[in-house]
Amino acid sequence: MKNRLAGMITAALMAAAMAAPANALDIAWVHSNAAAQSEQRVKAGFDAWLKETNKSDWKVSVLDSGGSGEQTASNIQDAASRGVGAIIISMSDLRASRAALDAAKAAKIPVFAVDSGYVDGVLVDITTNNWAMSADVSPYLLDQLGGKGNIIFLRMAEHHGTRKRGDVMANVLKEYPDVKVLAEHNIDYTAFFEDTSKTMEDYAARFGKDINAVWAPWDEPAQAAINSLKAAGLSDVKVIGIDGHPQAVAEVCKPDSMMIATVSQPFEGMGKQVGEWIEAIVVNSKPADEVLPAKTVYMDAPLVTKRNCKDFLK
Repeated sequence: MKNRLAGMITAALMAAAMAAPANALDIAWVHSNAAAQSEQRVKAGFDAWLKETNKSDWKVSVLDSGGSGEQTASNIQDAASRGVGAIIISMSDLRASRAALDAAKAAKIPVFAVDSGYVDGVLVDITTNNWAMSADVSPYLLDQLGGKGNIIFLRMAEHHGTRKRGDVMANVLKEYPDVKVLAEHNIDYTAFFEDTSKTMEDYAARFGKDINAVWAPWDEPAQAAINSLKAAGLSDVKVIGIDGHPQAVAEVCKPDSMMIATVSQPFEGMGKQVGEWIEAIVVNSKPADEVLPAKTVYMDAPLVTKRNCKDFLK
C-alpha cells in the first residue's frame, strides 16, 4: 500500500513537472511610481514584446512604490524573499535600496534597471543620457527667450535622471546672466501633478506677467504648469518638458501652444530591450558579460521642437 501511494505521488509530481512550461518565469516589476506615464510606456513596451514573442508563460507581478524610495526598497526586498526569477526596477532612486539589492544578489536573482542609475547589485541600467537631454533642451529654451527674461525653475532631486537634468540647467544658467530665476521648486514626486499645479498657481499669483518661461524636468509637470498658467490668464509663457510623451509632442505641434520643446525618450524600446536581455540571460543562461554591452546602456533621445514635432507624432 505504501509503495503504491509513493508511486502515485511520484507519478503526479512527474506529470506536474511535464505540464509546466519549460521557459516559465516569474518576474517582479518594481515601479517607482506607476502613475508616471514614462513607467507605463516602458511596461507597455515590455508587454508588447511578451505578446509578440509568445511569452504567455512569463508571469509578471507589479509592485508600485508610489514615488517613495523606502517603499521601493521594501518592494525589492519582497520580490527577493519570494524567490522570483528576475526583478525589473523602473525609474527609481536606488540609494535607499542597498540592503534590498544585497538580498536579491544573495538569492542570485538578476536585477534589471530602467532609468534608475547603475549601482552594485544591478546587472544593467538602460536609460537615456539625462545630462545630454538637458544640454539640448535647456539652452534651446534660453535661446528662445533671446537670452534674457524671468523663469520658473521646477526641479525634482529624488530621481537620478531629473536631478541630473536640473543640475545641467543650473550650469547652463551661469552662461545667461540676463536670465533671472524668479522661483525654484522641488516637486513632490508622490503627487507630482497636483504639487506642480498648486505651486504654479501660487507663482502665477505672485509673479503674474513677469513669468517668461518655465523649465520643467519632465512632460507631466510641464503640462500641469501650462494648465495653471492658462487658468491665470498667462498665455505668453514658454514651457519645456522632457520625455516626448504623445500628448506633449501633440502640444508642441500646436502653433499657439506654450509648450515649445520636449525630448523624445524611447520608453517602449527600453521595455523591449529588457525583455530580450532577460530571455538571453535568465532563460537561455547566457553569461551577462557576453549579452550586455555595458553596465549602463544609453538609447538615443532627440530634441523635439515646433519645427520637427510632426516627425514624432504617434
